[in-house]
Amino acid sequence: MNLSRTCSQSPEVAYTVRTYSYRPEELTMPMNRIQFQPGLSMPEFFGRYGSEPQCEAALESARWPEGFRCPCCGTSAYCVLRGANRKMFQCKACRHQTSLIAGTIFQGTKLGLTVWFLAIYLISQAKTGLSALALKRQLGVSYRTAWLIHHKLMHAMAAREERYVLKGQIQVDDAYLGGERSGGKAGRGSENKVPFVAAVSLSDEGHPLRVKLSPVPGFTLKAIAAWARTNLAVGSTVCSDGLSCFSAVTEAGCVHQPTVVAGRKPKDLPEFQWINTVLGNLKTSLSGSYHAFDFRKYAARYLAAFTYRFNRRFDLRTLHQRLLVAAARCGPQPEGTIRMAEVHC
Repeated sequence: MNLSRTCSQSPEVAYTVRTYSYRPEELTMPMNRIQFQPGLSMPEFFGRYGSEPQCEAALESARWPEGFRCPCCGTSAYCVLRGANRKMFQCKACRHQTSLIAGTIFQGTKLGLTVWFLAIYLISQAKTGLSALALKRQLGVSYRTAWLIHHKLMHAMAAREERYVLKGQIQVDDAYLGGERSGGKAGRGSENKVPFVAAVSLSDEGHPLRVKLSPVPGFTLKAIAAWARTNLAVGSTVCSDGLSCFSAVTEAGCVHQPTVVAGRKPKDLPEFQWINTVLGNLKTSLSGSYHAFDFRKYAARYLAAFTYRFNRRFDLRTLHQRLLVAAARCGPQPEGTIRMAEVHC
């Protein structure tokens, strides 16, 4: 119901004041349970991982959930050597010595584990991602150090995502990272564009489950066949927009269901609602977090970071713990290896 009245302070000035009353149901909107889940608060995080001993205990549990195992002989009996900067384990059988961070993504670091754990927390809880510059400011380290931490953790995310394949009903689309350079070609011929396949698997109710964002050499039959054999389960049903290269998914034992879009806009394609939504979220994430990054070298890592968070969005409170496990079980990644090009074309 609308109410209005006219107020006058003088003969020359008159204005109308309108007041509104609403029913309670008009003030509420449907809440998305995934978006409104509590996550892990900053006070809770510092309560759990605010000191170096707490971080060491968490890392030990993530690396050896069933207790210490010697990396050489697999024996569980050990003793702890004191006096070292890091906790040092010595196998009682073969006498091999290993530190808590040896053989993990943290190997060789001079930073405290509290800094690494804070980086894990910030990167895992940031829905749209976190740039190295923002990470630098939060951690109080140099930009080079923040960049290296960021890329090492993204590498761990990518390694974890390689273990999974999509199955069931799957929507796929061709997409690109990058854009036209000044004076360069536009469209698919642009020298600054990295092609990648976007795919999302759906539940029986038609809701998105898992996503795959994979750089490819190009949208050719050979490239898509190789991608499908690596990323799709046999027997899956793949729905595409009719791009001819996607017919190659049949070589991986999948069923192909093309739908010719005939120039329609994404919003007019209800059959591709979720893949278009995922690509829209990806664009928002990258443009909102990063001013620029090297598409050719590091596309796979940035795509994997988005994929990692999306595929684990149902339980935000444990996302940092899962990233810690990924980092603890990922092999050492020296700076030289991290900076190597990951060109996929």
